[in-house]
This record gives sequence, C-alpha cells and structure tokens, in this order.
Amino acid sequence: MRSCYIGIDVQIRRNCCYAVIDDTGTLTDSGWLANAVVDVGELIQQQAVTFQVHVGIDAPRMPLNSKRRWYWNGSKQRWEKRYSQKGYGRHCEIVISAHRIANPQWTPLHREAPPWMNLGFKLYDAIQNLAATHEVFPSASYALLYQNSNVRVNVDFSACKPGPKDMLDAWVAAATVREFVKGRGFEVGGGDGFGTIVLPRPIPEPVIEPVLHWPGKGCES
Repeated sequence: MRSCYIGIDVQIRRNCCYAVIDDTGTLTDSGWLANAVVDVGELIQQQAVTFQVHVGIDAPRMPLNSKRRWYWNGSKQRWEKRYSQKGYGRHCEIVISAHRIANPQWTPLHREAPPWMNLGFKLYDAIQNLAATHEVFPSASYALLYQNSNVRVNVDFSACKPGPKDMLDAWVAAATVREFVKGRGFEVGGGDGFGTIVLPRPIPEPVIEPVLHWPGKGCES
C-alpha cells in the first residue's frame, strides 16, 4: 500500500493546520481543523482508505509526571542530578538543545503546560490507534535541512491565508515524517519514557554520544 504523510501544526491562536503529502512530496491536501481533536480523526480515516498514514505533530507527545532531576552539563559532557532548578524538559528536547540544533520549548508538568501543549496531548490521544504518530520539531528540521536541496515538497498556496508560517510548518512536519519513514532521518530521546522526536536527517558530527543515552531508569526523576 502507498503511504501518505500528514503534518499538523498545533496552536490555539487560530485553528490547527494540516498538510498531506505523498511519497513524491506532492501536496495532496491541506487546510485548517475547526475542531482539531475530532477533525484529525476524520482526516486520517479518509486518507486510510487509500494510504498507509503516518502523522507528524508539532507538539510534545506528553507532559512530565514529576520534575526532571537529570541535567546535561555541556561543559563537562556529563549528566548530573540537580534539585534546585525548575525541572522542565524531556530527554528528546535535551538532545536537540545539547547539539545546538534548535531551542526547545521545555515540556513541563501537565498542570503547568500552556494551552497549546494540552491540545497537542489530546491530539496524540485521539489518533494513537488510527495511524503511526511521530513528534516533530520544525525548527530542528529547518536547521538540519539547511543547504540540503534533496528534500522537496511540491505545494500550492490555497490554504495559506489564515497563517502562512503555520502552514509552512505543517508542510515541513509532513516532509520530516516522510524522510524518517524512508530511513533518511533520525530519532532522538525516549530514554526517560516521555516520547521521542523524529528528525529528517541524522544529527551532524560531532555527535555527543553520552547525551543520547538517558542516565536514569525510564521516567525516574
């Protein structure tokens, strides 16, 4: 069965937007989700009639259940336990930050999460049994694809008016998932049990191997 790749940009200032591309990178559908949690399920079911569906969501998969205690010390290149800091952030975000690929919005505890993150949590829950879901980070994708002319998406601008930059992030989210599924990308994090982020390309050298491996046991704080 052929595949399609759906990218979703999560926000609350306006409706969430989505973009669907096929294996060639051609945009086959795009638009805005008036009721994101309900509409995204219908979108996936429509695409699943013809395609194997892979979804990339630009939002954290889940909140922390306790404050993080393990911190990466970049100057000493090692993990350290700390108890006096805010405790936000997941392993996947730490890996991206340590390699200076992009600046994450550190995921907090559920009760401290901003509304857009809470909407993202609901989207993952709503579609977890409908399609393969991946967390993406467009800012990191832009950085890794800089000066790379091999990743292309053939798009139109028919759904851009409500938020052009948001729709661009949805296009990049879809392309990121395609690159990862096709074996050209990379997955980071997951050691803490709070999800991974997929990237369109491997982390560039020099790779900091110790930060790729979580020092605790799962979500141990």
